Amino acid sequence: MVARIQDYALIGDCETAALVSRAGSIDWLCLPRFDSDACFAAILGSSRNGRWRISCADPKAKRSRRYWDGALILETRIETAGGVARVIDFMPPRDGRADVVRIVIGDSGEVAFRTEIVVRFDYGLTVPWVNRMEDGTIQAIAGPHRVTLQSDVPLHGEDMRTVGDFAVKEGETVSFVLTQQASTATPLKPLDPQAALKRTEAFWRSFSKRAPEVGRWTEPVRRSLIVLKALTYEPTGGIVAAPTTSLPEKIGGVRNWDYRYCWVRDACFTLQAFMDAGYYDEASAWRDWLMRSIAGSPAQMQIMYGIAGERRLPEWEASWLPGHRGSAPVRIGNAAVDQRQLDVFGELADALSVAQKGGLPPHPRAMELRPVIMKFLETAWREPDEGIWEVRGGRRHFTHSKVMAWVAFDRAASSAERNGEKQLAKKWRAIADEIHTEVCAKAFDEELNAFVQSYGSKALDASVLLIPHVGFLPPDDPRVVGTVAAIERKLMRGGLVMRYDLDATTDGLPSDEGAFLACSFWLADCLLMQGRRADAEELFERLVGLCNDVGLLAEEYDVDAGEMVGNFPQAFSHVGLINTALNLSRTKGPAMERAADGHGVGSAPPRKI
Repeated sequence: MVARIQDYALIGDCETAALVSRAGSIDWLCLPRFDSDACFAAILGSSRNGRWRISCADPKAKRSRRYWDGALILETRIETAGGVARVIDFMPPRDGRADVVRIVIGDSGEVAFRTEIVVRFDYGLTVPWVNRMEDGTIQAIAGPHRVTLQSDVPLHGEDMRTVGDFAVKEGETVSFVLTQQASTATPLKPLDPQAALKRTEAFWRSFSKRAPEVGRWTEPVRRSLIVLKALTYEPTGGIVAAPTTSLPEKIGGVRNWDYRYCWVRDACFTLQAFMDAGYYDEASAWRDWLMRSIAGSPAQMQIMYGIAGERRLPEWEASWLPGHRGSAPVRIGNAAVDQRQLDVFGELADALSVAQKGGLPPHPRAMELRPVIMKFLETAWREPDEGIWEVRGGRRHFTHSKVMAWVAFDRAASSAERNGEKQLAKKWRAIADEIHTEVCAKAFDEELNAFVQSYGSKALDASVLLIPHVGFLPPDDPRVVGTVAAIERKLMRGGLVMRYDLDATTDGLPSDEGAFLACSFWLADCLLMQGRRADAEELFERLVGLCNDVGLLAEEYDVDAGEMVGNFPQAFSHVGLINTALNLSRTKGPAMERAADGHGVGSAPPRKI
């Protein structure tokens, strides 16, 4: 049976990543990039769809696992009546090759193991031709795809699998190295596993030692920063939302999406997290990826791009995969790339403002892009769109989209004012004020005493929690206080925040979903900004407590089933953890810094509530 989402750990090389189950099975791996076809896809089906398992022969063995301190090196300890052994799993940073290394170490007595490798290219569909090379290396080839397996263990074919039985005694070590390269390439020289382990440990500890001290939350923040680094595609600086596709937002449901791409919406939050944690090189690489990807006509700006800035991400279904625990369909690509989501213009403007304020050198294209984008947005902001949640139920005038359009003009006006461009500043400030007035008039429901999801709606939406974050209104404005209280009453489930009321929202999709973890972090930030520190800390501790045993978070959490759901690990969840921890541990954290950039206060007088 496939493991639960929360039972997986991540290993990666900053170009792709693999998921390793508690049982020692690599059930997901795309090579050579995050968005490449998977060669192990058991997490979306069964072992027949590809996996690599190293399991103890004793069914009563006790297993525990941990990451090495400050590194993305997974250690699983296996304890039996006859002895103790460890399995070390990691992916060395790229050095002209893509490898997965597994080292089994005997600590005491003797422990018997069995390894089983099932390579299935093309997302679990294609059975390769497997043969043994002259040096004993196992090779699997199908069309352009090839992986080789170097091992200390004698391996043989059995029922379309490659298997081997072995044992380790105290002081003994057995190694496996899986290497990917094109089927037409000259085979690479064997990798030295021990040298690769030392190099990998040094790489990650060099990164993690710069993590800030944030009291009792230092380790969760450091682990979250490692996750963000692991989800970064090193050649371009792009950060994938998650390394997986189609892990369901509800087990058995259809809300299954491909998250192996980079969202513009994540830019500002991620930049803020990196810079406030002192990681300016990573922030700069992410900002530069953003600027390259959006280059072109503003009308063609997308909500997401590929890891190298690709624009065409067609969505299709892998019909041969039954989905994670029967959650079909399995989708490859993401049709939301063609949606109109006006909030991305505000996210871009805010990201550039945050970068400039944080001390990043100005990007040469930023000043050129600004007037062109603002010209387009002068009319576009009045149009409906699909909104932050990428609904497939038709366009509307979403409140969050309008607020972020206001952010675009607000930040542009501030920039023009600093540069002495008085006429432009006056023009953009006037549009910002017009949007502000309209949102306050059309998006605030006096009966609910809250901002609602869209103009004329009665549905609540967690995205409006960002109103004080961006400085649209201060956190103690009666309308913001009322909105937070309404969300606490009506959108909370099991102590966590749902994105919106599914019963009151037409999003074009059936079935339920879990609580979106980023929304709960936003609520914790709002509570803190409103002076409710005890409540903010209580919610944050609840969220940190949802991390699995190795500190990872998925996109959502199903409070009824008590398990993580959605793609895993999710960058946005870990960004939320970092920012909220910094907000709680500093006098002026990321939320307060971002809010201070806004000039919404006084733009429209508060209504009497």
